[in-house]
Amino acid sequence: MRTSICIVVTLFLAASPGADAKRIYQYRDDKGVLHFTDRKPADAIAEVKETIVKVERQPIVDLVTSDAGTLRKLSFRNRLGGPVELELAFGTLENMVSEPGSPVRVVLPAQQETTVASLRAEEPGKTARYSVGYKAVPGDPNAVPRLDYGYAVPLPLDSRFEIHQGFGGRFSHADAQSFHAVDLAVDEGTPVLAARTGTVMQIEEDFDGAGLDAERFAARANHVRIVHEDGTMAVYAHLKLESVVVGVGQFVREGQKIGLSGNTGFSSGPHLHFAIQVNGGLELKTVPFRFVDLDIPQP
Repeated sequence: MRTSICIVVTLFLAASPGADAKRIYQYRDDKGVLHFTDRKPADAIAEVKETIVKVERQPIVDLVTSDAGTLRKLSFRNRLGGPVELELAFGTLENMVSEPGSPVRVVLPAQQETTVASLRAEEPGKTARYSVGYKAVPGDPNAVPRLDYGYAVPLPLDSRFEIHQGFGGRFSHADAQSFHAVDLAVDEGTPVLAARTGTVMQIEEDFDGAGLDAERFAARANHVRIVHEDGTMAVYAHLKLESVVVGVGQFVREGQKIGLSGNTGFSSGPHLHFAIQVNGGLELKTVPFRFVDLDIPQP
């Protein structure tokens, strides 16, 4: 199939596209070998050079195309440790037919590649063109959340903290993705614990910096997303740079340490932003929740 390809891509990312910061460590071991790594060496080493570099944020899905004769398959690889809803729509279709028709909505299983659609030329041998756009959102829109579940406070029992923002907080809890969220003001470096048993779905830990410039910082908080058995997803945000101690796809139990609190992204000071989200149909939304031993301020 002679195909001239024009691809128009629209991606939903758990954090907005852009460059984040990451530490690179340079050192020589006891044999004189020079090392470059993104993890600080655990052993005591005399000289370790630390450099902040820029890294690109990663999409939550990858488009993979493959050809078999006159057929072109469009598959998507889900990078997350939980389901992702995807909508694919074709724009230009010149001398091409899609199966199924456009748009297509599917739920991609965790960390798998799934064929979503295929294209074939109506008249083989002639030039064929297409454009495709897609949007991907974490979570399964068909999940039925258990709204009566009692969550553990995601901090150690002996930690000192205050609730600086509750549901509907005027400072930053106004939109659907954060309306039912809680900001727990706590010292930077305080252990963050899983509030409910689940599977680590997504990790962002490479951003270093905070501020009140919404355009620059609003979607650049380090965070961990954990999916639960009922499809709800807990978000633990504003974590410290490179402090996450769990991995994507890892099963974690309530009370297990997942990282350290920090002050990254759109933030006026050190705190932990905690919310329970669901996929409301290609849109993330928070849902009300309760802590077992803590009252949450209501709007």
